[in-house]
Amino acid sequence: MIRDTDDPSMEWLEAELEDSLDEDVEIEFSEPMLSMEIRKIYKDQHPDMLDRQTYFRNLLRLQAELIKVQDWVEHTGAKVCILMEGRDSAGKGGVIKRITQRLNPRVARVVALPAPSRREQSQWYFQRYVPHLPAGGEIVLFDRSWYNRAGVERVMGFATEDQVEQFFQDVPEFERMLVRSGIILLKYWFSITDEEQQLRFLMRIHDPMKQWKLSPMDLESRIRWEQYTKAKEDMFFRTNIPEAPWYIVEGNDKKRERLNCIEHLLSKIPYHDIPHEKVTLPDRRYNPDYERRVLPDELYVPKIY
Repeated sequence: MIRDTDDPSMEWLEAELEDSLDEDVEIEFSEPMLSMEIRKIYKDQHPDMLDRQTYFRNLLRLQAELIKVQDWVEHTGAKVCILMEGRDSAGKGGVIKRITQRLNPRVARVVALPAPSRREQSQWYFQRYVPHLPAGGEIVLFDRSWYNRAGVERVMGFATEDQVEQFFQDVPEFERMLVRSGIILLKYWFSITDEEQQLRFLMRIHDPMKQWKLSPMDLESRIRWEQYTKAKEDMFFRTNIPEAPWYIVEGNDKKRERLNCIEHLLSKIPYHDIPHEKVTLPDRRYNPDYERRVLPDELYVPKIY
C-alpha cells in the first residue's frame, strides 16, 4: 500500500493538487442537469461518501504512481492487460477514466469493442480480441472483454448454451497462454447493489448529459437482474484460476471504488522507479532575416469568451 509520507516530493503533490483541482472538479461535476430533488435523494442515500479533499488528494497520489508504472512498462517492455467487467452503471468507466487521465495514450489505451459484425461472429470467438492485446511497453484496458460471452451474450440469448460451454472450456487455457507469454493479466468485476443500480439508472433518465449511457440493453438488464447474478456466479466458478484470478471491486461509493481499484492494481504490478536523465531546455535559434507573416483573420477561432 502506498501512503502519504514526509517526503519532500509531497510539496509537488500540494502544488499539483491546486493546479489540478479545477480539472478534477470538472470531471466530477456530473450532476449539472439533475433536479434538486433527485440530488437530495442521492445524497440522502449516500450519507457516508468519501469527502472530496480526501478523494482528490489520494487520487493525485495514485495517479503519480500510475505514471511510474507507465515509465516502468516503457522501460522494461512489460505487457499489462486489464479487464474491466461488471454490472451496468457499476462505475468501471469512471475507474478507467481516472487510470488513464494522466497517462500517455500511446502507452495506455482503452479498448471498447462494438457488437461483433457478421464476419466476426463467424470467427474463432477470441479472434477479435487478440489484435488488441498489449505489445511490449503497452498497457491495455478492456472496457468489457471476452467475458461478454459469459454475461450479456448468455443472458440475452446471443450465444447458445453450446457456445457458452465451449467458452468456459477455452478461456482458462487462453488466459494461461497470455500469462505464459509474459502478459500481466488483471481481471476486475465492479459490483453494486440492486438498489444502487436502480438509483443510478433513474439519475441517467433524468440527466440529459447522461441519457446516452442508458441503452435498451441496460434497461433489459434491470429486468434480468437475477439471471445476470447467476451468470456472474457461474463465471466466477468456472474462470477464477490461479494464473488469472478475479478481483471484485465494491462500487456503491464511486470515489472509494476508484481509489481502492487503483491501489490494488498498483499492488499487482512489480514496478519500480525508472531513473531519468535531467532535461534541459535548449536555447532557441534566431534568424535575424526572418520576418513572420501576418495571417488572415478568418483563420482564427473567434474569441467569444
